[in-house]
Amino acid sequence: MPTARIYQRPKNAMQSGRYRTDRWILEFEPAEAKRPDPLTGWAGSGDTREQVRLTFPTAEAAQAYAEKVGLAFHVVPAPTRTLKLQSYADNFR
Repeated sequence: MPTARIYQRPKNAMQSGRYRTDRWILEFEPAEAKRPDPLTGWAGSGDTREQVRLTFPTAEAAQAYAEKVGLAFHVVPAPTRTLKLQSYADNFR
């Protein structure tokens, strides 16, 4: 039985906005370990489920889909946001 992981999309570190961080992602756990290709040296495996990533508007919708299809899943809770409040004058101290 394939297992899936449901998590909330993290904020992109390269941008200041929070675009699409309200979406939830369902992604499959790897079924086999990656191994290096003897010719190129790239890491890969025969598991094609790793390439599938489904997006949902809520965590409940992702859980309902996983239960409907018969997937074992676990939900990774969204990290709490911590704000670093500082003034512009703190750059010169």
